[in-house]
Amino acid sequence: MQQCFKQFKTNIPNFVSRKEQNYMVAQTAKVLGGDFEKSRRIGVIEAGTGTGKSLAYCLGAIVLAKSLNKKVCISTATVALQEQLLDKDLPLFRRISDLDFSFGLIKGRQRYICASKLELLADPNASGSQASWQQPPDEKILKLIKKLWKSWTEKEWDGERDSWSTPIPDILWYQIQCDKFGCSKQLNAHRQCPFHKAREKVDKLDVLIVNHSLLLADLELGGGKILPEPQDMFYIIDEAHHLPEKARDFSSASSSVLSTMEWLTKIDLLGKKVSDSMKSDQLIGPLMKLSDHCNELRSEIKLVHQWLSNNRSLFNNEDNRYRFENGVVPESMMPLAINCEDLSKLALKDLNKVHQIVMDSYKDGDISPWKIEAILGDLGTTIARMENNHKLWAMYKRVDSKNVAPTVRWIELTDDAKSEFSLHAAPIEVGYFLEDYLWSQALGVILCSATITALNSFDHFRRSAGLKSNDGTQYIKLNSPFDFKNNGELIIPKLSVEPNSDSFTHEVIKDLSQRLNKTDATLVLFSSYWQMNQVAKTLRDKHKFSLLVQGEASRNALLTLHKDKCDNKQGSILFGTSSFSEGLDLPGNYLTKLIITKLPFAVPNSPIEQAHSEYIKSKNGNPFMVLTIPDASRKLIQSCGRLLRNEGDKGTITILDRRLVTKRYGQSLIDSLPPYKVTIEH
Repeated sequence: MQQCFKQFKTNIPNFVSRKEQNYMVAQTAKVLGGDFEKSRRIGVIEAGTGTGKSLAYCLGAIVLAKSLNKKVCISTATVALQEQLLDKDLPLFRRISDLDFSFGLIKGRQRYICASKLELLADPNASGSQASWQQPPDEKILKLIKKLWKSWTEKEWDGERDSWSTPIPDILWYQIQCDKFGCSKQLNAHRQCPFHKAREKVDKLDVLIVNHSLLLADLELGGGKILPEPQDMFYIIDEAHHLPEKARDFSSASSSVLSTMEWLTKIDLLGKKVSDSMKSDQLIGPLMKLSDHCNELRSEIKLVHQWLSNNRSLFNNEDNRYRFENGVVPESMMPLAINCEDLSKLALKDLNKVHQIVMDSYKDGDISPWKIEAILGDLGTTIARMENNHKLWAMYKRVDSKNVAPTVRWIELTDDAKSEFSLHAAPIEVGYFLEDYLWSQALGVILCSATITALNSFDHFRRSAGLKSNDGTQYIKLNSPFDFKNNGELIIPKLSVEPNSDSFTHEVIKDLSQRLNKTDATLVLFSSYWQMNQVAKTLRDKHKFSLLVQGEASRNALLTLHKDKCDNKQGSILFGTSSFSEGLDLPGNYLTKLIITKLPFAVPNSPIEQAHSEYIKSKNGNPFMVLTIPDASRKLIQSCGRLLRNEGDKGTITILDRRLVTKRYGQSLIDSLPPYKVTIEH
């Protein structure tokens, strides 16, 4: 490992050896090597901007993994970081280190075509009958189908959605994407499908790059189904602050009532399609049971719809939404939830039995390949729907333990005219999932990000990720090597009102009209689209500013225009919302002035946020201090992190929110930021 690091210092021009990076290399290797805790090798590392964390964890993990004949899985939250690892960091690391290792990007099956499905659509005699289009395809879609098929058969395209030169419309992609039921390797026609060809390469890779969603999908299956076994792999979870939220989304379920009843009525048609395609006495029993269970399930869901219609007054609010207090389903609804869970479980068992019989018949030569293609697509879609339905009702049926945070359960009136309701369920806390499937199973895990701590503490992240304070996990905070005090200035201007005032937008316009100029490279971050557009309109109309505003062009197009203007020394003013506060890299002269209009306090308007606050109050806690302030601290650090991207960068950060000065929590938010020179205007 030391030899590798020496080679970097020797072979990379202008390589700067940073003590923070050296320390991260050593700590990564020690954690994964079991030097701190052999039975639980987990490290949480906050590495400030400029640390060079990707090189550090590669050096600390890959060298060790190679020596132990283990694999490394690097999971990210953004495509940008995946591309950086794939195209820049890992090739550089392999070249300079002289380590012989292979690496590749692993994507979920739904990013690939099913070649068999595409072939059926490309066949003029089959396309109309094999696809259940949401709406009839137009001539443009039909031409694209032909073009895709030609490019695939002539090996000009690898069958991956992201590698096609132009966006493939969702309406088409849903018809040709790979799915786990229809696109089976057991079928001869599918063995050369791009997904299966891509999967064959996984076992040969030493370093796998994935996103958090694919990682969680593999873990939910028990691990080792999509990726290698957890106990044979070191995990590097970059952009780790996103993992708890991704895990919550993954553990959630939802279903619309009327649409569920509608597709349940089509189960008998599916059964007829299956039985007409293959004559097997084995199908008679499972199909009859499936029909009975689905009819009973439909009747129960109809009763759910009646219950919701009878309680329509629950939805007489601005959001047309009703959240069950403390997640408790009313006694009058609980029997319906229990019945729906039981019946969906039985129907799912029937569907899987039918699927197995179909596959066995194909292996025995009792059904032709072209017939099985027509069956498996519909069968796979129905199984996926039933799995989701069962997951939802299982979450409604379950009675939460008093010792843990309750499940959030809510219902929305999504179509008043049709009386359509959608039911939702999600966990407040996801630590149990990560503990059961990742922390306790993996050979070793390093979680890293530039923004993991909140208010200079790991506590907020530790709780949300399900880690305990005394479980052997190592927590390491590495400051950025940048000279923040001399290169960055934090300005808090004197505004006459605070953001809770009705006149705040007017005050922002007044300040920006004086603060903005046509020579600086400026980014202005807003808390809402509405306010951003109001400010932009007035500054353009009244003050004649030239602005690049998020939403008026694609993100890439705006950034290209911004950089072109800066390169031509024209100056540029870029307006964006919270999505521009993370993952935006504008080094050097591309950003010298950052303006944040408002502290990034999240408004608890989602059912999950409301339920989490409710739960903390029930434990005599203060949601504002436990949730809102730490979350705002982390987001503010992310936003301010847009300014200084390299050691030589210089500029100012202006926050148009006097609460940093007038509220007790203001100083703690300032203290959690890098040590900029602070100027408070009076």
